[in-house]
Amino acid sequence: MDCTAGGKDLCSAHGVRGYPSIKSGDPADLQDYNGGRTFDDIKKHAETLGPSCSPANIDLCDDAKKAEIAKFTAMSADARAAFIKENEDAMAKLEKDFEAFVEGLNKQYKAETEKKDQGVKDIKESGLGLMKSVHKFETAKKAEL
Repeated sequence: MDCTAGGKDLCSAHGVRGYPSIKSGDPADLQDYNGGRTFDDIKKHAETLGPSCSPANIDLCDDAKKAEIAKFTAMSADARAAFIKENEDAMAKLEKDFEAFVEGLNKQYKAETEKKDQGVKDIKESGLGLMKSVHKFETAKKAEL
């Protein structure tokens, strides 16, 4: 889908940050595909897709997942909604904290780049180029003698 236009909200809801992003699985719980990006790699992954453990396909679940589904099913709708909101808020906070961290790194990178560029400029303006030219000329002149 196009995440820059009409699909922007859906992409954001599913954590799509880069392109292309490939996700698969239950539409309520899409998982990132982190395999190879060649046609053969994606085809091989696609061949493994099919129904997976979920409340609609409980027969495909192991005992641990069945117990977890039973626990969630026994909760009230309000308790499930509160749990979902609490965890989505926690993920949003992690994302926000990460973005603030990256922004700080970008500012630090920019400041250090400017410091380095100014230092290089100062060194060049101190006569380095002319010194190299004189050195090369004098060395060549002595070699001729």
